Amino acid sequence: MDAIKETHFNFKGQTNYYKGKVRDVYTIDNKYLAMVVTDRISAFDVVLPEPIPYKGQVLNQIAAKFLQATADIVPNWVVTVPDPSVTIGRICEPFKVEMVIRGYLAGHAAREYALGKRQVCGVTLPEGLKENDILPEPIITPTTKASVGHDEDISRGEILKQGIVSEADYVQLENYTRQLFKRGSEIAAKQGLILVDTKYEFGKAGGTIYLIDEIHTPDSSRYFYSEGYAERQKSGEAQKQLSKEFVRKWLIENGFQGKDGQKVPEMTKEIVQSISERYIELYEQITGETFVKPDAADVVKRVENSINAALAGL
Repeated sequence: MDAIKETHFNFKGQTNYYKGKVRDVYTIDNKYLAMVVTDRISAFDVVLPEPIPYKGQVLNQIAAKFLQATADIVPNWVVTVPDPSVTIGRICEPFKVEMVIRGYLAGHAAREYALGKRQVCGVTLPEGLKENDILPEPIITPTTKASVGHDEDISRGEILKQGIVSEADYVQLENYTRQLFKRGSEIAAKQGLILVDTKYEFGKAGGTIYLIDEIHTPDSSRYFYSEGYAERQKSGEAQKQLSKEFVRKWLIENGFQGKDGQKVPEMTKEIVQSISERYIELYEQITGETFVKPDAADVVKRVENSINAALAGL
């Protein structure tokens, strides 16, 4: 009873219910979204069989903290955070692009660069870079937001040519993205971290652009530890990362990468507890705050009561 695997609520005014990989989303009066960040965990596009206690709380509280810390830059979708694992916000019409911004040559961009490509999403990269090197300046490498299948790289020119986003709105999205990344990088630096790359999603309601979804969490962002970064780059060592990469590593070591015929390794109580402890470590490192475990007698009932109370006050 100390983890939220799934929810099946029926709230007053509920008009829709959507179950994602890790989130259960309830539409209320076609005006609000009540988002439960469950403790389900996914890797290699597969939801693993056992939930991870406190994982949803970690992600929801990190996102809430950073959304509040950037509200002076761009308004966001949040109306209230009535529970450690719940956010209630306004419904926005999402833009069909994700704004990915990179300050370092890592991940997908590094793989493309290693293949000899010097353009990513229409942005030209200089010669002579190594994986994880800092870029001359942060670059925006948007992706399409696919309703089915995988998101794909797209350039600014293609977005405007296809009319996916109007030019006026896109210029504003770029401006917000750069300001948010700068703020996120400053906050990370105070915690001894480097915000390597991240993604932002935006939507529109009543003609206003809002920042939606989660931001600056270890599931949506890549962080390096500042200490030793330069030395590791110089010696060609891998950078020390703060992300959920340790989960993927455990799965790979046990013969699972989400391919046909592969079986998820047994998630023992010890494994589940160790993953939970790592997520709590992530929270404390990113926020600089001590993680507080709420009363876990019946977390699902607690979540339901929190949402009901919040909706009654809207």
